[in-house]
Amino acid sequence: MADRDRMADRDRDRDRDRDRDRLADYRGKRDFRKTGEPGSARWRRSGSRRPDEPDKAKQKEPRFVVQKHDASSLHYDFRLEAEGVLKSWAVPKGPPDDPSQKRLATPTEDHPLEYADFEGEIPEGEYGAGHVEVWDSGTYCNLTEDHGEPVGVEEAIGRGHLKVRLDGGKLRGGYALTRMHSGGRSPGWLLMKTRERSSRS
Repeated sequence: MADRDRMADRDRDRDRDRDRDRLADYRGKRDFRKTGEPGSARWRRSGSRRPDEPDKAKQKEPRFVVQKHDASSLHYDFRLEAEGVLKSWAVPKGPPDDPSQKRLATPTEDHPLEYADFEGEIPEGEYGAGHVEVWDSGTYCNLTEDHGEPVGVEEAIGRGHLKVRLDGGKLRGGYALTRMHSGGRSPGWLLMKTRERSSRS
């Protein structure tokens, strides 16, 4: 029993170290003495979810959030909960609502899960300075498959194609993220709304 407990403790420590490493870029870009973003003392003191946000303890599906970010240029941050962090893309024109539209999506650093609740001002001079507000949020279902076999979110991102179904207030239905060929540059992605299959009687 003691050996089993030690192994469980070791596994938990390894998971914490892995999650810290995932957020190294996020922490390195921010001065938490100045910004009130998750990770700062001000955020830890406030520490409450928005009144309209569902109780995460009762949620089984992973979350998504889209935050309108009026920084040096207005854009929308599209974030999906996966592997203990928020996988993130900056979408200059916002998520599409028409399957004929394709929107450029630039990957950004992983964010902590608490960032899904963040709204407010990032101070001038800080990374991402400007106003942040939650534009839409909800849960999502990963639909990515390979020859009928499910593919996890992180693996799908690594392969360059992810398909999800969003269940939010504004965004509902299927969406796909596909990595473009970069030609040696930092790879961009495309965010698309997928066409719904019509049912036949």
